[in-house]
Amino acid sequence: MTFNTALENITTYEAGKPIELVVREYGIEKSDIVKLASNENPFGCSPKVKEAVRVIVDNMALYPDDSMVKLKDALSKKYGVNTNELIIGAGSDQVIEFAIHAKAHTGSKVLMNSVTFAMYEIYAKQVGANIIRTASREHTMDEFYALYVEHKPSLIFLCTPNNPTGDAIYAEDMIAFIEKIDNDTLVIVDGAYMEYARFKDPAYAVEPKELIERFENVLFLGTFSKAYGLGGMRVGYGIAQAPIIKTLYKVRPPFNITTLSLEAASVALEDEPFVQGCIADNFNEMKRYETFAKSKGIDCIESYTNFITLALPETKSSSQIAQELLKKGMIIRDLSSYGLNAIRVTIGTSVQNDRFFTLIEPLV
Repeated sequence: MTFNTALENITTYEAGKPIELVVREYGIEKSDIVKLASNENPFGCSPKVKEAVRVIVDNMALYPDDSMVKLKDALSKKYGVNTNELIIGAGSDQVIEFAIHAKAHTGSKVLMNSVTFAMYEIYAKQVGANIIRTASREHTMDEFYALYVEHKPSLIFLCTPNNPTGDAIYAEDMIAFIEKIDNDTLVIVDGAYMEYARFKDPAYAVEPKELIERFENVLFLGTFSKAYGLGGMRVGYGIAQAPIIKTLYKVRPPFNITTLSLEAASVALEDEPFVQGCIADNFNEMKRYETFAKSKGIDCIESYTNFITLALPETKSSSQIAQELLKKGMIIRDLSSYGLNAIRVTIGTSVQNDRFFTLIEPLV
């Protein structure tokens, strides 16, 4: 059987190893496994969300509200944008898919950083687009602009803070870059971890309202999977001027967000103190990782997210260390598939982090 030939050169996305699979493969008790691989909020979601979901769980026979009015109203209030400047996706990666299918096609060029979220390339290749990457590990706006001038891409992805490295772009530098981009090029600013960057240093904070008021060719992405602790609900969103959103709706399937997910995300926005408390704890615990890395002579990339990337010396193998940790029930992310001899570790609770340091100590 033959398939779309564009799929032949696509590498399947590898998600973090699930706890259930580790239980099965290594015979470890579920209670003894710590997952610090997928950048989830270790504290979960707000208790208010859990209660709200329980209340509506008996309403599963009906299709969800496809207007998503409650969630759109909540996001509109949070960001000061109009509801027709919002689109909701099953995770922000579905909005990425919408944008790729709306803007790119065979022969299009898509510009992105050398090391960044894998789904940009996967979705782009699905439509036959060509991938243009920078050479630098971190986002360098001068390098992006040089490649933009040379290739005139249809789309540009700016992931800030960046996954999987954790570094971020100065907001002023990013704005100055976008000012030089033609309005026919769609610039996607992926702010999946923006809540963390905004907390750590306002200089790296990108405000969607200011962005879309200034630029007609920018799409900002956000998600409830990280700071809001709703990874299992799969809710993300895009913010852009109305003409872009109207176009993206042409490729959006009906009822793409479940009733439970819509309610969970809407209520999550009501409990900002819970979210801010989680973020504060995240950066307090991150200091322990920075201290550990310094004591071991490990290159620690400064992180504006809820994870940290540890670039290992040549004498150590990230794949081997990740595997040894896995055997002991500690799930982290090996970044060798990104061409990095590094591991990415989600910042967990103090107890989870204690376990990580105990297990990795003899390995490094």
